[in-house]
Amino acid sequence: QAFQDKLLEQCITAEDGGVIEIPEGRFLLNKPLSVDGKKHITIRGKGVGKTVLSFLHQSEGGEGFLVTNSNGVTMEGFTIQDAKGNNIKLLNCDSVVMRDLNSTWTSGVDSTNGDYAYYPVQCSNLLMERCEASYSSDAGIYVGQTVNVVVRNCYAHHNVAGIEIENCINSDVYGNKAEQNTGGILVFDTPGLPLHNGRNARVYDNDCIENNEKNFGKVSSMVSMVPPGTGIIVMGTDSAEFHHNRVKYNKTIGISVDSFGLTGKPFNDSLYGQYNTAIYIHDNVFDSKTLSMPDLTKDMGKLVALGLKGY
Repeated sequence: QAFQDKLLEQCITAEDGGVIEIPEGRFLLNKPLSVDGKKHITIRGKGVGKTVLSFLHQSEGGEGFLVTNSNGVTMEGFTIQDAKGNNIKLLNCDSVVMRDLNSTWTSGVDSTNGDYAYYPVQCSNLLMERCEASYSSDAGIYVGQTVNVVVRNCYAHHNVAGIEIENCINSDVYGNKAEQNTGGILVFDTPGLPLHNGRNARVYDNDCIENNEKNFGKVSSMVSMVPPGTGIIVMGTDSAEFHHNRVKYNKTIGISVDSFGLTGKPFNDSLYGQYNTAIYIHDNVFDSKTLSMPDLTKDMGKLVALGLKGY
């Protein structure tokens, strides 16, 4: 309790340009940590696996670590586990660096796990590198409604979606490994969000390997439609390029390019276009030796099976 109170106080009283140092050890926290309205703040642990923040017995709030309305945020060098909602959320932040982090749920594959391991949304100028995400019931590495995004050299495994880029502008996703998720990499544009017309995603030099995990997403979530065995899905976005990825041993889909209409969800958003435009896919490597019948409990799986004419 004393450690938690001290860390909460540090987060509130930290001055612009300051560093919140989290010592080595495993710390059980029952309240979310929150930083708001700071400039050039660094939140630093002693290293992945050395500094561990556990929210296994969280009794208040949804997020584990929430950073809002801040400019110049660096988060690095710690493990975060088992928040009730999202392990790390950043909202309305600019110039964000997230590096050398591990975010997971220790219960393993479980639909009651939190949605997102990393959840930067409505941000700008984001760099995420050398981060690991696992066992999210939605997306491990999620970036939403953000302008100027780099996600590189990260590792996402055993999530429903490994890496998801949604309604973002100017995204580079490269050097990552997405394996043993339900779906490896998703680039989506969806209706009803403040930032419309996601575009200019460049997804290259990634490994999307054996994304055959069962879909344990919440029924209401967008990713609940993804059939196990999906490498990459592109949906409703514009001007996206996918090249020099290694998409192997995904049993259902290598790369799928779909309209939002595939979801069957109605929408009332006059600014939203549900079809993809200017999608360029080239120089990828596929290995389909493990192809099998799609999961027919998912509508998308049924469509794939129909397209394959009974394969």
